[in-house]
Parts: sequence; structure tokens; C-alpha cells
Amino acid sequence: MTISIIEADLENEAHASAIISITNAYAKDIMGGGKPLSAQVRKTMISGMKSFPGTLVFLAKDEADFVGVANCFMGYSTFFAKPLINIHDLAVLPKARGKGVGTKLIEAVTKKAMELDCCKVTLEVLENNPARNLYEREGFEYGDPKYFFMSKYL
Repeated sequence: MTISIIEADLENEAHASAIISITNAYAKDIMGGGKPLSAQVRKTMISGMKSFPGTLVFLAKDEADFVGVANCFMGYSTFFAKPLINIHDLAVLPKARGKGVGTKLIEAVTKKAMELDCCKVTLEVLENNPARNLYEREGFEYGDPKYFFMSKYL
């Protein structure tokens, strides 16, 4: 398997389709909540991402198929007075797991963050997610004291 990483073009139908498909596959996985994305979310995801400033998406492709996605969004650190990139979703299709796809996606995000003079790359991960091993190998830390990610759904 030869993996290449590209920065997605949200105007490109093949890229948009891959983003929706892989993100939906992730949502159906136990680590993504175990339920498919709603039809409404699948319908409006790309237009919403296009209209949201700071959207960055990276796609992993083997020779023929898209097999992974990193949906990212720019943020800003007031403590460093610099931008940051948050990896909101990092998903690799089951057939491509364990083959370095996640590592290559993180490397692409990190490279882009360095190009943009970001202070850091962030992500959230469930405590029981096996991908934590990948994130730890790639230098992500929990903080001291540990950080907690909290949500208030509206």
C-alpha cells in the first residue's frame, strides 16, 4: 500500500464525497459513537465546512481509493498569541488501519501547522480509544495536570 496525503479541495466532488464517506464510516465505528451521520449532516457537511473560516482537511489515498481523513479547524491560543490547528476527526477505514495512514495524516497536519507558524496541534480522544497509542507516539501529551475536554450540547 502506497499512501499519499493531499490537502482536500472542498470544491472537488471526489474529495467532498470521500470526506463524507470516511467521516460517516468513523461515526458508525464504536469510537465515533456507533451511529451513522444523519442524512441532514451528510447533506450539509461540506457546505458548512466551506463557510467556516479555518477549515483544513487532509485526505489519505492509496493507489486507487481514499482511505483516511483528518478534518481540522484553525483556532487561536491566547497563551502563545499564535494560531493552532485542532484535529477534530482523524479517521482511517478499517481496511487501511495498522499501515501507517494515521501517522502520515498527523505528519501532514503537523507540517501545515509549522508552515502557518502555529504553536501547537490539538485533538480530543476517548480514554478507551486504541488510537491513543498513535497519538502518544506522535508526541501528543495529556498535560500536567491532565486536560479534560468538556461539551455543552445546544
